[in-house]
Amino acid sequence: MKNVLSIAALLLVISQQQPASAQGSADLVKQAVAAEGGAELRTLKALAIKGDAKFWEPGQSFLAGAEPRFLGDATFAITWDLANGRARTAWDRDQKYPEPAVKIKYTETVLPALGYVTDEKTSQAMSGIRVATHQRELERASPWLLVKAMDESGKVRAAGSQRLGQQSLPAVSYTDGPTTFTILFDPKTHLPAAVRTRDDDNINGDSNFDLVLTDWKAVGRVQVAHSLSYRINDVEIAKLTYREVSANPAIAADTFAVPDAVKAAAKPPATGNVPYQWVLRRLFLTRFTDSDNIIFPDGGGLKLVELAPNVQHVEGGTANNLIVAMKDHLVIFDAPYGERQSRWVIDAAKAKYPGKPIRYLVLTHHHMDHTGGMRTYVAEGAKVIVPTPDKAYFEKDVKAPRTIVPDDLQKKPRSADIVEVRDQMTMKDEAAEIRLYNIQNPHVQGFLLAHVVTGNILYVTDLISPRGPIDRSEGTAAVGEALRKYGITGATIAGGHGTLAKQADIGPALAAR
Repeated sequence: MKNVLSIAALLLVISQQQPASAQGSADLVKQAVAAEGGAELRTLKALAIKGDAKFWEPGQSFLAGAEPRFLGDATFAITWDLANGRARTAWDRDQKYPEPAVKIKYTETVLPALGYVTDEKTSQAMSGIRVATHQRELERASPWLLVKAMDESGKVRAAGSQRLGQQSLPAVSYTDGPTTFTILFDPKTHLPAAVRTRDDDNINGDSNFDLVLTDWKAVGRVQVAHSLSYRINDVEIAKLTYREVSANPAIAADTFAVPDAVKAAAKPPATGNVPYQWVLRRLFLTRFTDSDNIIFPDGGGLKLVELAPNVQHVEGGTANNLIVAMKDHLVIFDAPYGERQSRWVIDAAKAKYPGKPIRYLVLTHHHMDHTGGMRTYVAEGAKVIVPTPDKAYFEKDVKAPRTIVPDDLQKKPRSADIVEVRDQMTMKDEAAEIRLYNIQNPHVQGFLLAHVVTGNILYVTDLISPRGPIDRSEGTAAVGEALRKYGITGATIAGGHGTLAKQADIGPALAAR
């Protein structure tokens, strides 16, 4: 009898604990809604916002793993129809990096079923991945997010305490369509402190992506955060500051009118493994290819271009590779984007040179658009060659979990052999000779210039990108200095971006600084 009573008491305790946990999650949401304006939030049908923005990119830093590169400033004006899930954002960008600095104006219009971009010339339909990304980010920042969570309490779960910088904050998770948001709360004000997703980053793997909300101010009868900081693993990559916010503005009837040309080409929001970080970060960089193919434009594709016997240039994507066939193995240069391009290049290289394993992957420098697919080569058993001082950076990349979008290395883990080139290195056999030079340049600390002696081909990433006329810059001058130092003349320059150029044709761009 005593044992029966003890079990009954235990069951009673458990039954009491479960509702308390669920109630705690509901309370956090209800308190946040009350702090934001309570029932008044439901009367907030639209917003008009003017503000300023700044952007940074850690994957384009000067030194691997160091301070993110500042990309530029912007001003923006948003007309946000909350009631109908529509937003129109006019951007005026002052882009400082990549060089040369440029000013860009365009408008992004996002609707429930499609999106389009308008510049001074025309309007074009967004890719499905761009539409899906913008829809997710509008939902993340929406004043209605917590109201929806309160109304859909069955989709809310306790998320314990979550770290945000040096703080530990109470949190809930809310499954909103295809996205699970983790919402962290300020225990003093009860307002949301951050809205988090777990994203796949092509360098850091499984990552926290946070919208940190501060500077709450009254807009009509509700509270709206006026400072929005977007952070990947606690590193700020975008900062939006609202200067003017008005509630329920009049919206002109044609604000969200879709041009006929856009209707004909419209793409629905992408589903599945949307590369959210790639889309956002390339948009911040103003180097986004608006295509659901991700690595090449619509109608395009990757291809092998033979530059010399046993030397292939991979062209057609946002960034290139070089393949060099040695006597009994292959050397591949760079690993753009992620596994998708790496898998194509590996398969194409094996088909072109059957029986030759990929023994070396040479990474010219650490920037994300040239290294995000490195792990696929490690999974193939390739040794990775990098410039000094990048070894520790890539060792961390190899060890980072990839469970959100598992890659080959996550599925079949193996250790990586990573070798640094401090000054120069030669790879040579009966079939080919490659010389690697770690050169000083203004783009990055740690940069390998590759000279394939057989065929006299110079593989250059970023410092020279043959896409038309090549003007002199600090980057081209750095390449010219190296060519003179190492006695290289008459070479064909194969770009890590773009196509080809002849050393003899771009003499002025290579002139001494």
